[in-house]
Amino acid sequence: MARSGIDYGGMMHRAMQALIADVLERVAEHGLPGDHHFFITFDTRDEGVEMADWLRERYPEEMTIVIQHWFDNLTVDDEGFTVTLNFGNSPEPLRIPFDALRTFVDPSVEFGLRFETQESDDDEEDDEDGEDGDDNPDGAPNGGGEVVQLDRWRK
Repeated sequence: MARSGIDYGGMMHRAMQALIADVLERVAEHGLPGDHHFFITFDTRDEGVEMADWLRERYPEEMTIVIQHWFDNLTVDDEGFTVTLNFGNSPEPLRIPFDALRTFVDPSVEFGLRFETQESDDDEEDDEDGEDGDDNPDGAPNGGGEVVQLDRWRK
């Protein structure tokens, strides 16, 4: 569907990505302050995601990583970030484009963002009556974002 006018959803999407980039750049430079830590969920099917084959087999659609106690080689660029995480005493590098992000949560300060997936119109119609139909309760355009409910990550 072609729209004319201001693409608020797309603008919000890019602004949220820039915010996450700024946060990750600060952490790369100075480490995690205080009790801050991140749960980052991303789409492993995104063409820019780089990860070990065994991880991709284990998480064929979506994966949530935690940046908290041990992480290494965190770098950020315009397109995404790389980080090495420990999976069962096996350090594994990951490359995650910002476009692959689905959620970013810092439960220490009850902050969270959800990135709406940008799928075809047919997929959206299929979801309207399904379990995931309430993911977009305010009718925000795809490409936009919303604040995430944090109950899933509470300790």
